[in-house]
Formats: sequence, C-alpha cells, structure tokens
Amino acid sequence: MANRGRGHGRGGPNPPPPPPPMNLEQVMPLQTQLLQALVQQSQNQPGGASNKRREFMQGHPPVFSHAAVPLEADDWLRAVERQLNVVQCDDAQKVLYASGQLQGAAQTWWESYQAARPANAAPVTRQQFSRDFKARHIPDGVIEQKQEEFRNLRMGDMSVSEYHDRFSQLARYAPNEVKEDSDKQRLYLKGIYFDLRLQLKGNVYPDFQTLVTRAIVLDNERKEMDRKRKRKAQFSGSNSRNRSNSHSSFQQRFQGPVSQWNHNQNQKGS
Repeated sequence: MANRGRGHGRGGPNPPPPPPPMNLEQVMPLQTQLLQALVQQSQNQPGGASNKRREFMQGHPPVFSHAAVPLEADDWLRAVERQLNVVQCDDAQKVLYASGQLQGAAQTWWESYQAARPANAAPVTRQQFSRDFKARHIPDGVIEQKQEEFRNLRMGDMSVSEYHDRFSQLARYAPNEVKEDSDKQRLYLKGIYFDLRLQLKGNVYPDFQTLVTRAIVLDNERKEMDRKRKRKAQFSGSNSRNRSNSHSSFQQRFQGPVSQWNHNQNQKGS
C-alpha cells in the first residue's frame, strides 16, 4: 500500500521538461519578422503616416522653386495648405509635406533656414512655416507696391471680366481695404469707365458678385449696340457710294453725246 503512489502525483504524470533556450541565430529572424509586421500594421492603419503621405501626393500638390510675381508664391502656399487640410494632416506632417514640395532656390532657402535654427529648438510649426515662407518670397516692399497698384486700378481697355479678374488678384494684397462688401463694391465702381459707372450707381446691390454680374450684362449690351451702329453706318455708307456711282455713270452717258454734238456744231460754224 505504501508503494502505490510513489513517483506519481495525484493529478497524473509530471509535465514534460521545457524546450532548450534558443540561440542568437534563431532569435534574430523572429525579431526581424516581428518588426516587419509592426511596420506593416502601422502603414495600413487609417490615418497612418504612410497613408497620409500617399493621400497628399494623390492630390498632385504643386512644387515651388521661385516666383516671378508674389502671387505665385501665395498661390502655391494656398494650394498646398488646401491639400494638407483635405488629408487632415497634423501640424508636423503639414510642415514636412509642404517643405518636401520645395525645389531649387526655395529648397536651398529651407535648408539654410533649418540649419540656422538652434539644435535644441522646437519643431517648426505650420504657422511659422507659412509666416517665414511669405516673409522670404513675398517681401513687404512688393506688397506695398501691389497695394498702391490696387488703389489706382482703372478698367481702361480691359473688358469687364478682365477688369474683375485683375481687381480680385490685386485685392488679395489689400485685404483690410476690402474687408466689408460695401468697400469692395465702392472700389470696384471707382475703376470702371464713366458711362457704365453711371448706369450701375443708380441701383443697390445685395453683394459684390451681383454688382459684377450686372456690370457684365450692361457692358455686353453696350458692345452689341456699338456693333449694330457700326454695321448700320457701314451699310449707309455703302448705299451712298452706290448712289453716287450710279449718278456719275448716268452723267457720263448723257454728257458724252452732247459733247460730241457740240464739237460737230463748232466745226460747222468754223
């Protein structure tokens, strides 16, 4: 009886011994596989960094190297920021992706900008990038020049549509002067030609776009009336020339024989 349970536990046989520990050659491949799986999972996560970059580039954001006119630099910044907002990038991604679209002289500026920052400086924010990019590529002196050009803008030989486009472009340099819709209408009317301005001033327009639409309609009507008057004048001139030519031909036909008769009579008298 005493020997019945010797060497055996009450729950059954003893568990098998643990496997021998893996050596370094066995551990390294497993760690590599684990890291690759983690990277792949991060890239495939909604909103992951790789996905954000891919979505941003799918919007075909423009590149920038230099600007012949300040509006080109401002247009580039607006287009890139619009695409960054669509993709819903965070602040660090916005700076990283926007600066990645710089080329040539603009890229050289950005590299110098980063090199001049202290080693322990905080990362550049989107607001700082936008501010310093404008300071470099849209100088204050040029802004003042464009503001003055906006204040003195006149329609001249431009069509209403061309004048509207130019007005809108230059107004971006003077946002404080067109902050209110009424100010925008007043400055727009100031630049158009006298006759059209008189026609437009007799009405009140609920917004700037309504004023522009009305100006285009009235200008097109004036041009159509001018074309009709020109065609009528050309038609009247053509009829006058035809009548004059007919009268001259008649006189030549009538005076020819008379002159010959007078010539014969003179010969007889002599």
